[in-house]
Amino acid sequence: MNYIEAIILAIIEGFTEYLPVSSTGHLIIASSFMKIANDDFTKLFTIVIQLGAILAVLVLYWKRFFQSLDFYIKLLVAFIPAVVLGLLLNDVIDKLLESPLVVATSLILGGILLLKVDDWFKSNEEIDIKNPTAHSNISYVTALKIGFFQCLAMIPGTSRSGATIVGGMSQKLNRKTAAEFSFFLAVPTMFGATGKKLHDYFGAGLVLNDAQINYLIIGNIIAFIVALIAIKSFIDYLSKKGFKVFGYYRIVLGVTLLFIHYFIYPLSII
Repeated sequence: MNYIEAIILAIIEGFTEYLPVSSTGHLIIASSFMKIANDDFTKLFTIVIQLGAILAVLVLYWKRFFQSLDFYIKLLVAFIPAVVLGLLLNDVIDKLLESPLVVATSLILGGILLLKVDDWFKSNEEIDIKNPTAHSNISYVTALKIGFFQCLAMIPGTSRSGATIVGGMSQKLNRKTAAEFSFFLAVPTMFGATGKKLHDYFGAGLVLNDAQINYLIIGNIIAFIVALIAIKSFIDYLSKKGFKVFGYYRIVLGVTLLFIHYFIYPLSII
């Protein structure tokens, strides 16, 4: 990895982490074209720079993170399914990350889903117009169900934010409330993923050199700045326009990826 590659990956992470387009899928695709996807540090880098994206949520919603203990318990409840399934399916997930068919198929199927969700859950927005606070209280059961939806993102190309937002909408939350809870849930999820990746990396006897430490610092700073912009823009756009544009984007990307892989440039890891 070099500085240019680190900057590009950080921009992609910051821009896509909270959009329903799969940041993992985009990072794997980009690192594959750069021919650095197999590198152990690249795999660490793409996880650790999520801390910058986490910080963006904490800065934008800092007042929300000083709520009652009940708020943290709900996040914990929603986080538990990912912890359990992540540990149980770790090897399976690693293998899925190496499959171009899985990433592309997930992008396409997720895109088709996003074309429909606005119509499926239209009543959520109509109820919200009549009673703006109707969906502000999320129960423990709702939090747990959203947590199970988050587990779908273990399939590369699915999108953690997309899965959790749709999960929230399936529980009668409007788009804005579902998206914000998805942002909050990202904090423990990303911290957990980063901690595990660092543990595995150093546990394997690998070390970081000075250049790699600099890449991580720069990557987190850039991911933070870009994520700030992306979150604000996404919430405003989502509240007004819905998911369709993201659905079309995912379908086009997935189809393009399959075409490139099978007809132009075979990617062993995407």
